[in-house]
Amino acid sequence: MIEAFLWGIGLVLVIEGLVYALAPAIVDNLLKALKDMDLSARRRFGGLTALLGAVILLAVSRYFS
Repeated sequence: MIEAFLWGIGLVLVIEGLVYALAPAIVDNLLKALKDMDLSARRRFGGLTALLGAVILLAVSRYFS
């Protein structure tokens, strides 16, 4: 269980690092867009993103188990 967790954290860091390294201008634009959003819209966006991630993880765990 801890191995899967550490793999997940490592994968997130690799993907995030690649995004910052390969497309810093896009990251800048996204951060500006997030800054312009109101707080409730950011909360909805974060909640929906977390829900989508959980659904993907659930689907993957059921498919590969």
